[in-house]
Amino acid sequence: MFLEQRGIVQWEQVTRERIADHVCVMRDTYGYRPTTIARKLAAYKSFFRHLRQKGIMSEDVVGHVETPHVEKEPPQFLTLEQIQHLFEQVDTTTLAGLRDMAMLHLLSATGMRTSEIVSLNLNDICLQEEGEESVVYVGRVHDEQAEHAGRERTLPLTATVVDALSHYIRDGRPRLARTPVEQSLFLNHHGERLTRQGFWLIIKGYARAAHVEALTPHMLRHSFAMLMLQEGKELRSVQELLGHAHISTTQVYNQFAHIGGRDL
Repeated sequence: MFLEQRGIVQWEQVTRERIADHVCVMRDTYGYRPTTIARKLAAYKSFFRHLRQKGIMSEDVVGHVETPHVEKEPPQFLTLEQIQHLFEQVDTTTLAGLRDMAMLHLLSATGMRTSEIVSLNLNDICLQEEGEESVVYVGRVHDEQAEHAGRERTLPLTATVVDALSHYIRDGRPRLARTPVEQSLFLNHHGERLTRQGFWLIIKGYARAAHVEALTPHMLRHSFAMLMLQEGKELRSVQELLGHAHISTTQVYNQFAHIGGRDL
């Protein structure tokens, strides 16, 4: 620990000035980035708070040490062209391809979280005839998933998403299902609910094929938010679509909505 390097062997020798000096050393000597320094200071605060609670120290030696300003980096997202290239990697002549195309369209057109996608049951999808609005119910509590329940919301589905879901539900899912009682919407090759890890492996495979290897499932959620704002959608509406509890979370996207997608 840095205290030992400076010959400090008793807690009484630790002062605000020594902590501040260590911050300078991390920045100027070791060249640590502001994010790294901020993370280390947060750990120090937690550690020394514990010592105060135990009565080992009385003074808050970290609380008033200035944390370096950390510039917010824009969320990474894809352009429409990159998303389309991702879709082109899916082979819809296979059962898995029908499922994956439905998942990718649903994810990119609604901004749903990965956990929300894999938690969907068949009755969470309401597909209507042409001319009527089709929707997906997100965050509804199912008995086996009660501990994973989130903020419930209803999201509209585009015609493209409806088409992909219809093909999967009609032609793909019945042949993946092993039992008629299985209610999970997206199934793995065992006929069971697809896991988050399984979903991630699927996305990673298509990302490699599309040469966007830095892609993560959450990046498609970022892409949805950015595209909505770039098209003029109001911030509050995007917040509701994403299911953010606080508008400040959505405002991060608004700060960077003027820039294009990243080359990944």
